Amino acid sequence: MRVAIIGSGLQGNRRAQALESFPDADLVVMTAKGRSGAESLAKRMRCAAGEGWEEVVRRTDIDVVVICTPPDLHSAITLAAIEEGKHVLCEKPLARTLEEGEAMVQAAEKKGVVLKCGFNHRYHPAIMAAKRHFENGFVGAPVFLRAAYGICGRPGYEKEWRADPRITSGGQLMEQGIHVVDLFRWFLGEIKDVTGVVETLYWPIQPLEDNAFVIFRAASGVPASLHSSLTQWRNLFSFQVYGEDGYLEVEGLGGGYGTEKLATGKKIFDRPFEYGISEFRAGDTSWRDEWKEFMDAITENREPAGSGRDGLEALRLVFAAYESAKRGIAVSIGAESKATAGVGS
Repeated sequence: MRVAIIGSGLQGNRRAQALESFPDADLVVMTAKGRSGAESLAKRMRCAAGEGWEEVVRRTDIDVVVICTPPDLHSAITLAAIEEGKHVLCEKPLARTLEEGEAMVQAAEKKGVVLKCGFNHRYHPAIMAAKRHFENGFVGAPVFLRAAYGICGRPGYEKEWRADPRITSGGQLMEQGIHVVDLFRWFLGEIKDVTGVVETLYWPIQPLEDNAFVIFRAASGVPASLHSSLTQWRNLFSFQVYGEDGYLEVEGLGGGYGTEKLATGKKIFDRPFEYGISEFRAGDTSWRDEWKEFMDAITENREPAGSGRDGLEALRLVFAAYESAKRGIAVSIGAESKATAGVGS
């Protein structure tokens, strides 16, 4: 697979490094808004440096386009790449609006190419282990899911593109919390309604939020709660699954979030409490494993886990949370939902 990465920032760097584990993935070119922004990383990755994206998506020596730009460019680049018959891995959030996301998914289906959304959290080893335990019935029927995901913001954040509603259609829930939204769907299936509260109480990024509190209710009736925060002064990732028979708790993602761990335990009434802990210390392998899934989906001509449609549905749920917060009611997910636009639209 001959690959082009559009965007040479942090995500582009992560994606490029992941390719080094795959000898059959040939990184041909990396681009940035200005060529000079791509040259240093391209030199380190031993590939060409380029400028912009329009020429790259038309190149006949490229099979796969990886999009690591701000969200306002996702739709245009994806649609152009798909039109040229290229497979696309697009970072989250998939698009700025549902209309853009739907057009991207439909175009990929019509053209017969693979569109994947960048949901690397599915591939963190503790999350994957928790999913296997869950599917094998370790916790029994689920009772609730609960998650908290937060980082400490930084002075000047309001000047970054992430705080510009013309570029991104949501705040911290859209930027980081959407990973957990995707995990909720992955574990529980489709969501039937969403109740959200969003606030901007510390960072001057209005109308975008620095904290969001959301309850998602699955079609099965199982609730899942999320607190997504930009005022988490000590970085936190916590993802918990509780069932009738036991529980699974993932804590940490490595790096600034602490050692990635999975705690497993059973419901116990008649003897001392017991649980087991597995620690995953091999570094962040999620980018590599997500790339493998993407390549396998292309080879096998199938939809990948964390597909473009998964990206679209996660987007729909975040917009539903914003609509719920605005209207002060639970928002149902379906054809009648008004959750179709972001706060910056």
